[in-house]
Parts: sequence; structure tokens; C-alpha cells
Amino acid sequence: MPESDLDLLIDAARQAGEIALHHKAKGLNVEHKPDDAGPVTQADYAVDLALRDMLKAARPEYGWLSEETRDTPDRLDKNRLFIVDPIDGTRSFIAGETTWAHSLAMVENGVVSAGVVYLPEMDLLYSSSITQGAFCNGEQLSVSDVLEIDDARVLATKPNMDPIHWRDAVPGFARSHRPSLAYRLCLVAQGRYDAMLTLRPSWEWDIAAGALILSEAGATVTDRHGYPLRFNNRIPQTAGVLGAGAELHGQIAEQLVYR
Repeated sequence: MPESDLDLLIDAARQAGEIALHHKAKGLNVEHKPDDAGPVTQADYAVDLALRDMLKAARPEYGWLSEETRDTPDRLDKNRLFIVDPIDGTRSFIAGETTWAHSLAMVENGVVSAGVVYLPEMDLLYSSSITQGAFCNGEQLSVSDVLEIDDARVLATKPNMDPIHWRDAVPGFARSHRPSLAYRLCLVAQGRYDAMLTLRPSWEWDIAAGALILSEAGATVTDRHGYPLRFNNRIPQTAGVLGAGAELHGQIAEQLVYR
């Protein structure tokens, strides 16, 4: 029987973890991308190449979008494609922290149908396929039941709390942060936090896999304006991300300024 897309992504993510840890153990050469786009290491490139070889060998007809591969317009003609962030949280990876991840998704007609987020240093593997629920290391995930915005624990960066983003007063929720957007989405799916929010344009490779995992854990996941997320856009970004249980999502969305 052919390997499912989800099983393929799981196998690829675990191999990516071995490659990244091998390079980290040898010592990292850090470069800086043009236009202040952040750091990159030989591990990012090695993982990207390995994932592309593994996934495209198994599904040669699928398109490809990755942070570390030059984007080409041919992916726009594909009904199915892989969207990959070889290392989400490269700064954390360089700093020796554990909260970096591999983010792998398969998208069909703009909708994520399978996704994996893997944190090798903690051996946390989050996975989901559409309509089949979300899991971490085999345990099914469910979002928290917090309903009131001021009682919530929200993963967001400090600039998101600027009053210019909020209709009235800045909400009184407790704010925390994790560098990896993929991991933030998964932590909310796990119920360890109640919501996540980013108001900046979000690269598809950062959020595709995590958005499915969070949605399959029972959350409402949209852009900052409340619209459903769509992937394989010509410019591969969404207008931010907001993810939480339905009631809490509605409260946060209602208080955000539309801009």
C-alpha cells in the first residue's frame, strides 16, 4: 500500500531532525540573508535539500515551496504541493535553545490536508491530517476551554500589544512568547496556551502545518481579519494568524482594529 502523505511527512521530519542535530554538533556557520531577512546556517540548507529530495522523490508531481529554496511560479499551477520550513526558529537553533522546529505540510487546492511539526531536541512530534484530529507523540490534542479574553494565556510578540492594534483598551490577557510560529500554533492545539496571535504578514512555510494541527484540535484559525487561511498564494503570505477556541477567537477578533 502506498505511504500516506502524513506518514511521508512524519518520516521526512524525523530524518530532518537527525540532519539538523548532526550539523549543530559539528558547529554552525552563520550567514545573514539580504534585506535583514534573518540568519541562516548550513543546517537550514542541508535540511532543505534533504527534504526536497525525499518528498519530491516520493511525490514528483507535487509542487514545492520552502523558505530556503528560490521560489518559482510553476508551483501556482499545481493542485498539490509541499510547503516546508526546514528550521523554524533559526535564531533559537543558533543560540542552542530547544524550541526550534521542522514544519512540513501538504496543501491541496489551497487547503492544508496533512501537517507535521517536529521539535527534535524535545522529541515532540505534532501531526494531523484533515478531519482526522491532531496528535502529539500519539496523544490526541484538544484546545483549552477558556472562554473569557481577560482570563486567557496568549502567545504573541510584544509589538502586538501596541494600543494601535486594539479598538478600546489593550486586553488584559497574559502574554507569553515562543520564537517558532509553528510551535506556538501547536502549543495552543495542546491546550498549554489558550490562543496565539501574530498581526504581521506571515510566511506560509511558518504556519501551514501548525494551522492544520490547531484547527484539527478544535480551534478556529483565521488571518487577523477573520478570513480563512488559504495557501499557495502568489506572494506566499497570509495577513497574520489568529487561533483559539471559537468563543475566545471571536472575542479577540472583535477587539482587533481592522487594518
